[in-house]
Amino acid sequence: MQDLIKQIVEMDRQAREITDAAQREKVSSEKEVAGKREQIRNDYLERARKRIALNEPGERAAAEAEWNEKKKKIAELSSKLDDLYAKNGDTWVNAIVARVLGE
Repeated sequence: MQDLIKQIVEMDRQAREITDAAQREKVSSEKEVAGKREQIRNDYLERARKRIALNEPGERAAAEAEWNEKKKKIAELSSKLDDLYAKNGDTWVNAIVARVLGE
């Protein structure tokens, strides 16, 4: 009977040791996964920042070229409007005045 009780107590102790070891392993694994996740995130952000740094000069140059093209078109349109006003300004003013006055 004493041997049976000793065996039961020993098996219980071993079961607790196994359970404690499994719990420690679980906590360790969770910490490891969290660390890996953070490392992967940091690596991804670092690569993204490097890509941005590499692409930024080209994107800036393309945007600048597009802006210069738009400024050129706006200047051309402004010049055309100024020419039209110089040619037809008096006619337009007279037509507007005549319409307002009901003539």
